[in-house]
Amino acid sequence: MQALARALFNPQRIALVGASGDPSKNTARPQRFLRRHGYTGALLPINPGRREILGEPAWPSLSEAPGPIDHVFVMTPSDTVIDIVRECGRLGVPVATVFSDGFAERGEEGRRLQDALVAAAREGGVRLVGPNALGVIDTHANCPLTCNAAFETDTLIRGNLGIVSQSGSMLGAVLSRAQARGFGFSRMVSVGNECDIGVGELTSMMVEDPHTDAILLFLETLRDAPVLARAAREAYAAGKPVIVFKLGRSDIGRELAASHTGAMTGSDDVAAAFFRAHGIVRVDTLEGLLEAAQLMVRFPPALRPVGSGRRVSVVTTTGGGAATVVDRLGLSDIAIGPPAQAVIEDLARQRIHVGHSPLIDLTLAGTKKEIFSAVLDALLASDHCDAVLAVVGSSAQFHPQLAVEPIVGAKPHKPLIAFIAPAADTSLDLLREGRVPAFRTPESCADAIRAWFDWAPPAEEPPGDEAGLSAAAARLADRTGHALDERAAAGVFAALGIPTATSEVLADPAQPCSLEFPVVAKVLSPDVLHKTDAGGVVLRIPDAAALREAAGRILASVARAQPDARIEGILVQRMESGLAEVILGYRHDPQVGPVVIVGAGGTLAEVYRDYAIRCAPVSAQEAAAMIDEVRALALAKGYRGSPRGDIDALAEAVAAFSRLARVPGQPVAEAEINPLLVREAGRGVVAVDGLLVRR
Repeated sequence: MQALARALFNPQRIALVGASGDPSKNTARPQRFLRRHGYTGALLPINPGRREILGEPAWPSLSEAPGPIDHVFVMTPSDTVIDIVRECGRLGVPVATVFSDGFAERGEEGRRLQDALVAAAREGGVRLVGPNALGVIDTHANCPLTCNAAFETDTLIRGNLGIVSQSGSMLGAVLSRAQARGFGFSRMVSVGNECDIGVGELTSMMVEDPHTDAILLFLETLRDAPVLARAAREAYAAGKPVIVFKLGRSDIGRELAASHTGAMTGSDDVAAAFFRAHGIVRVDTLEGLLEAAQLMVRFPPALRPVGSGRRVSVVTTTGGGAATVVDRLGLSDIAIGPPAQAVIEDLARQRIHVGHSPLIDLTLAGTKKEIFSAVLDALLASDHCDAVLAVVGSSAQFHPQLAVEPIVGAKPHKPLIAFIAPAADTSLDLLREGRVPAFRTPESCADAIRAWFDWAPPAEEPPGDEAGLSAAAARLADRTGHALDERAAAGVFAALGIPTATSEVLADPAQPCSLEFPVVAKVLSPDVLHKTDAGGVVLRIPDAAALREAAGRILASVARAQPDARIEGILVQRMESGLAEVILGYRHDPQVGPVVIVGAGGTLAEVYRDYAIRCAPVSAQEAAAMIDEVRALALAKGYRGSPRGDIDALAEAVAAFSRLARVPGQPVAEAEINPLLVREAGRGVVAVDGLLVRR
């Protein structure tokens, strides 16, 4: 990894294949940028039509250039790139960045060309960035190897932020915004199509980089989730936050599967679960991506007191300015509370009078250094809040000594965050130099605070029930076909430890039933996944005669709705009841792997979008946290005097269901229990319907 990182970020000899002598062309930029920003290594422009480019000797081919070569930057048409990469392999070049486009982003033909490129690189032992990548930058090595126009800037600020972007143009946008704030980057990479070296591997390289303290990711999708998961965990252990801004929150392009679960696990839902599972901080704004790192680096989770909550105290010299942040924090369930009585009394002894308002507004009396300092010190010393937000108004623009200098001079043992309402670059610079997380928009400020409170350690792998997993695998091995019928699926769930409704199968409607009435009758078929839609379910059947009639009606209805479905009989279950209906869903997502879902049950489960998702498997403790997120389950938890359901049994069932991710030798594509009935406290839960589909 270290040798590859050196060749990638700090190469001593760079070949620029397709370099142009016309300074106005994109293909001249890497050479110009490298020299402009102080690169002192050897540059080898490669162009068969030139002997000199921009004042430096040029060569007609890689083979004719003096070696060895550490890094090749390719800027030629797509149909020439494979031969160039083969030449890299023959010359022992360790890494090539391919700026050229015309590969997988262009459709199926481009995909085939990209596959051939990867094969050629692997055959020659060459690692690739791209294709369609704008470049690789290391400011501490004075190596901006890129075609990105943003590097026309005269100065590159060296800093402690690394960034990996799936959008080349956004790399330039982030650079310009950061430099305007005085923030500098250590390493920057535009990954393009990620045909080889991807976001995860680059994140690992930045974890090992001594100049990088935080790693920013601009993502459009997740291409190498397992590698990124390992890298994010390495980063957390090293104390380096990984902060992500990901596109794709809308429902456009959502992949629907056979179950309700498929409709409920859109790409953004599973991405959020993935980030949470591996300790990645997610922000919602582009400014937040840049500015949140100040907060995460200065106040890592290890400094958060055990048992702390989501409480923020606010002191301000502008009530309206503070409200712009506070209003957004309230949407994230962050409590803005009044100062503790002890704080009020302590300040009163100093002749500073504050009330019980959630905002300590010092607009008139408090734009004085001694008053602002005293209030800050009192809030930071109190345990009634978990963070302190200081919002400064117009004084920050012309009189930073009044309210900004007290913030810089504070010695916080918990997060102290500043929002500067006016455009006040001098004050922002003072705060940055004092290592105070400071924000210039209310949106980025609230975004960063919310992200800090949401930031959690990577989830630990819960212990497995080896006997249950083996029993579930045996049940699956006994069945053939892609989908299991409901009775077979229930057998798998029961093996994992989930109680299921008592049932029996009738081969024909005339067969007697031994269960106590009332009962439920359903079609038993691996092909009818949504039995209600096909008319395959009848509830509350009172007696044997009604059961015979219902069974005949079910068979006739399913024959009309799905004439080709295989019918294995009529499944009869004892009629069960509970305080709440819950949906448990499991799906092997193509991007992040196994996920588990808990939500409000019933036929409209996906409509209300009231559910929680995690990467699977989960512990019972994490399952309980999921249950707390589902608003519709408040009644089952004894809300306002309603009977309390068996939430502990529900959490155990969620954890057991999530262990489908670990069933040996029998990969499951998706599974669902809908509904799982939650009974009164102490009476457990029972699954009354479900499906399971193999991968």
